[in-house]
Amino acid sequence: MSALIRLAWRYLWAQPLTATLNLLLLSLGLAAISFVLLVSEQIEAGVRRDLAGIDLVVGAKGSPMQIMLSGVFHLDVPTGNIPLSTLKTLRAQPLVARAVPLSLGDSLRGFRIVGTEVSYLDLYGASLAQGQLWQAPLQAVLGAEVAQRTGLALGAEFAGSHGLGEQGDAHEGDAYTVTGILKPTGTVIDRLVLTDLASVWQLHEAHHGSAADAAPEDEAEEIARREITLILLSYRSPLAAISLPRWVNAQAGLQASAPALETARLLRLVGTGTDVMRGFAVVLLLAAGLSVWVALLNAVRARQADLAMMRMLGAPPWRVAALVGLEAAILAALACVIGLALGHGLCAVLGQLLADRQSLRLTGAWFSLWELSLPLVAASLALLASAWPAWRAYRLDVSDLLQAPR
Repeated sequence: MSALIRLAWRYLWAQPLTATLNLLLLSLGLAAISFVLLVSEQIEAGVRRDLAGIDLVVGAKGSPMQIMLSGVFHLDVPTGNIPLSTLKTLRAQPLVARAVPLSLGDSLRGFRIVGTEVSYLDLYGASLAQGQLWQAPLQAVLGAEVAQRTGLALGAEFAGSHGLGEQGDAHEGDAYTVTGILKPTGTVIDRLVLTDLASVWQLHEAHHGSAADAAPEDEAEEIARREITLILLSYRSPLAAISLPRWVNAQAGLQASAPALETARLLRLVGTGTDVMRGFAVVLLLAAGLSVWVALLNAVRARQADLAMMRMLGAPPWRVAALVGLEAAILAALACVIGLALGHGLCAVLGQLLADRQSLRLTGAWFSLWELSLPLVAASLALLASAWPAWRAYRLDVSDLLQAPR
């Protein structure tokens, strides 16, 4: 059998340009399928992780999609601010199990600085790897990816930049102190800098020249004056999903965004692109199958004398047919290895590009169970492409070839 495989290998590369073209088409088709599987599964898994425990996002009037993207995935700018008193009102609602406030606006080298409460960490099961949580204004806790990419350690100081870009005006007068670093969670919190709400208020009052040194005010006056950006809600019962968004939208200046609905819309948009990629991959595979079929058919015709000699030396018909099938099988095996390597490599490159933009996390190390079907797809395509040429080789009449005029 090993001799037959070696002979099939030599026959395959007897026409290197044709073999390379067929290998390229098969590899690109399999790589496209692998890439689509890896990206779509990682996006869906990331969405599920980042939505953990968040049933509703409340923000200023505007696009629900924008509110969801800015409040859950931190990929967009928020629609505006809402009164801090809204938080107290929502926490008093019997249908609300948990309400977590967020104050946004600044960033550190492109990583968003989020003013919030400790309960935000509970949404993602985040815990400290080093240090402690913030105890006072202008103390910050870094997500695992932020700490890794910025190189900041415990006790380091940094100034936030206004806005989400790295070109925003820096708050040079007031620097944050790193008091803690979180363990990696694989969620959006890895890409965030967390602090308390008072830090955000203090910085922006100073930035806008507000009366930061004014006389102390009582709690009611402070709540009436303060603003936050978003509130993440968790429902106490399924009934809240029906009544609470309607109630929020009826309030002046408030907009409710249901992450489950908005992410379903988002994934449908992403699904359109993946469907196009899958269609492109199928076209490539069909073209590769047709090309392999033509190449093998021509090879059988060109090697009739060689195949007849094998028959005369005692090779049974099935062995001659198996030689043709082995050529296609070797080609499919090579294409499968190259295609999977290309798919994972492209996913790793895309993941690095997204990481540089503090966006979704993708990795080439992800493995999809559906990828186990790719060798079967490649083998099936090789079998179909080689079936007719192998049958022609099997039916080869040695006596006719010997009697044919030279």
